[in-house]
Amino acid sequence: MPIPTSRTNETARVIISEELCNGCGLCVDVCKDFGLVIEDGKVKATGNRIFGCIACAHCIMICPHDAIKIDGRFTSADDLFELPKKNEAADYTSLLNLLKRRRAIREFKDTPVPQDMIDKIIAAAKTAPMGLPPSDVNVLILDTKEKGMAFAKDYCDHLKNLKWIVSKWSLTLMKPFMSKANNDMFRDFLKPLIDTYTASIDKGENVVTYDAPLTMYFYGSPYTDPADPIIAATYAMIAAESLGLGTCMIGGVHPFTQNGKSAAQFRAKQNIRFKSREGLIVIMGYPRVKYHHGINRTFASVDQP
Repeated sequence: MPIPTSRTNETARVIISEELCNGCGLCVDVCKDFGLVIEDGKVKATGNRIFGCIACAHCIMICPHDAIKIDGRFTSADDLFELPKKNEAADYTSLLNLLKRRRAIREFKDTPVPQDMIDKIIAAAKTAPMGLPPSDVNVLILDTKEKGMAFAKDYCDHLKNLKWIVSKWSLTLMKPFMSKANNDMFRDFLKPLIDTYTASIDKGENVVTYDAPLTMYFYGSPYTDPADPIIAATYAMIAAESLGLGTCMIGGVHPFTQNGKSAAQFRAKQNIRFKSREGLIVIMGYPRVKYHHGINRTFASVDQP
């Protein structure tokens, strides 16, 4: 049976040209659904797949003779492109320097981000790896600071309906049923966050999307691998940085917009198509500030037994 997503529940078709196939077996090696075999010196598709062809397209991408085509699950031979030459790609030093220059920017010039730049960011984000093709990542693009402010106002109106969750009496009642980490998170992060968001918006200040001229909200569906929207958002952030924009990831929106009637109303008003386990906002724009130094970060642990 094919693995379903919000976009399809069909299996892709594998089409093999016996005339072009020379039986090299490269496609057999890379098919991790184990759906290809060599018979009589030619590749054959079997009916013994684990999941059915999900159109990962590794077989057609590795075939040196263009002997395989995939059709279905939003993938076809028309989607194939030649890989850029290795000397055209960024080397490690260039990539590391780009990442080192990245800072969390929340102060932006009042300058729109042009559409061609938005298109480039999306094109880069589409190259992000995914748990299961076709991608179930959805993107909401707010391409003016006014749209970002409207989003922030609607979100804060929704949060006002949730303030009881972080009230003193509610936290007291829930404390025996929560782990210490969850209790600390509610008391020391979620309550101040909700209070700050709602109080600021009432004063006409936007500390949700920070008046950024471009906001992108990456989210999935009930079928999505939870990592997929996060990875796509990260690719978009790096692409925006390479184009000279400042960026900042905003994680304080998605978790509050998934459950309950008020959350459903917010999603409908903002044309957010699905609930999803994970999601992330990236705000972008031309920086109004300039940083001169970076700070070394650390992981909690790096073990190499």
